[in-house]
Order: sequence, then C-alpha cells, then structure tokens
Amino acid sequence: MRPPKYGDAGQAFPTYITVVAGLLFLAFAYLAVGQAAANRNGAQTAADAAALAAAQESRDQLAGDWLAVVGDPTKWQDILDGDTELVDGCWRAYELAAQNDADVQGCGRAEPLGYTVDVETNKSVGDSIVPGTEDKKSTASATAVIEPRCTFDLPGGDSDDGEGDGNDTLPLPQLTCGDTDWEPDPDDPITLPDPEDLFDVHLAA
Repeated sequence: MRPPKYGDAGQAFPTYITVVAGLLFLAFAYLAVGQAAANRNGAQTAADAAALAAAQESRDQLAGDWLAVVGDPTKWQDILDGDTELVDGCWRAYELAAQNDADVQGCGRAEPLGYTVDVETNKSVGDSIVPGTEDKKSTASATAVIEPRCTFDLPGGDSDDGEGDGNDTLPLPQLTCGDTDWEPDPDDPITLPDPEDLFDVHLAA
C-alpha cells in the first residue's frame, strides 16, 4: 500500500492562514471606514442643527420686529426682507453644536439672509488599522437661510398727506402667507401669524 500523502494538506494550510488574515484585514478596514463615516455624519448633523438654530433665532427676532410695527404696514416689507438691525444668532449655534458633541469653528451671516456654521466633532474617529485615526476629528459646514413666506398689497386709500387731519392711518392690508390669508388686528392676537407663518427656515441646497 502507498502511504497517505500529507504534502497537499500541509501546503494548503499556509494558504488558508493567508486567506483568513486577508479577510480579517478587510473586516477591520470596513470597520474603520464605518467609524469614519459615522463620525462625519455626526459632524454634519451638528452643523445642520447649529445653522438652523442660528437662523431660527433671527427669524424669531424678525417676527418680533414685525409685531412691533404691525400697525404700520409701510414698514412690513423691510421686516420681511430682513432689512433691520438683527442681533447675531450665532450663540444658538454654539448651544446646538455642544448638544451634538461638536464645537463651532466658525459662524457668520450668509447672504441674502441666513447663517453659515462650521463645526468639528469633539470625538475622534478612534483606533483602527488606518494610521492616525485615533486623533482624527471630523468637520462639516452647513448654511441655513431665512425666507419670507408672506406677501401683501398696500391699500391705495388714505395715506399720510402731511396735513395732520386725523385720517392719516393706513388700513391694515391682508397678509397672505403660503396658502393662508391673515387679517391682522393688533388688538386680537389670534389674527397675528406666528414666526413660522411669516418666515421659512431651511438648509441651503
């Protein structure tokens, strides 16, 4: 009888080890990619939330400014266009970034009306087979804009004729915001739109 051959099995074992090692390397590589992607997604989420928060802060201020002049419709358009003295809303960006475990690297006004925010994650990607990831942090940027939702037509009736006859007050026009028509009455809060009715806040495309 011919003795059993063990040579083939012995040669196959190193090949098996090499294949398993390669598969493990790929698995760890995919894990590293996943860690990096998750970290980048966290950075983008923080940037989006921070930019939206800053824009919403200014939107609320604009709505308050509109309420302050609701009795004078000649001033409405300036408010809707954002042509007013706005307090910087970036402090809200810092708050929202911190809540999403990130730090604001830059925040500023975006034209025509909005904010651009840059953030960096507080956490690094973490240890992986890719060198340098243990200290690598992700960054992201987002821009949120404020757009008026309302239109109106100033009445062509009484206007300020400068004669002080007591009939100089303009009647308040109808305000159309999206699909809703408002008949503003300064003495009736239910007739006054909310900030989200007056302005739309969204991320820039």
